[in-house]
Amino acid sequence: MARVFVYGTLKKGQPNYKHMINTAKGLAKFQGRGRTVEKYPLVIAGKYNIPYMLNIPGTGHHVAGEIYSVDDQMLQFLDEFEGCPDMYQRTLMRIEVVEWEGKGGGAGEARAAADGVVECFVYSTMTYPPEWVGLPYHDSYDSSGKHGLSYVLRESRD
Repeated sequence: MARVFVYGTLKKGQPNYKHMINTAKGLAKFQGRGRTVEKYPLVIAGKYNIPYMLNIPGTGHHVAGEIYSVDDQMLQFLDEFEGCPDMYQRTLMRIEVVEWEGKGGGAGEARAAADGVVECFVYSTMTYPPEWVGLPYHDSYDSSGKHGLSYVLRESRD
């Protein structure tokens, strides 16, 4: 099992969360909530209002999200869903645990949560138009947030 940190449309209550609980795509077990140890710019960009974490460490905010333990099948699905490696790149990042529900997985998981930081795969991007750096930075994402930029589901795109 691998740990994945999601900060956008795959979180609970967001438009693509349905994929995280679809066992036909693999297994994803919610472990807790966290935020990036380093600051990153989280922007909402493009005509479909997609959230992107720009891989520019030290700029922006500590980005909030959810930690999942996923099997290989779900990790492969997420790679495809996130357009990895073209649109997003999957990299390891240090995530500060804010709230931990992780059960199972042995002493290693308990130890990792106890010191407050876990390593997770995160889908961020290094392949973005330069003007995105000038967009507003967010510390958390909600498709129906006060930014007014509702995410456009893939099935609704032209």
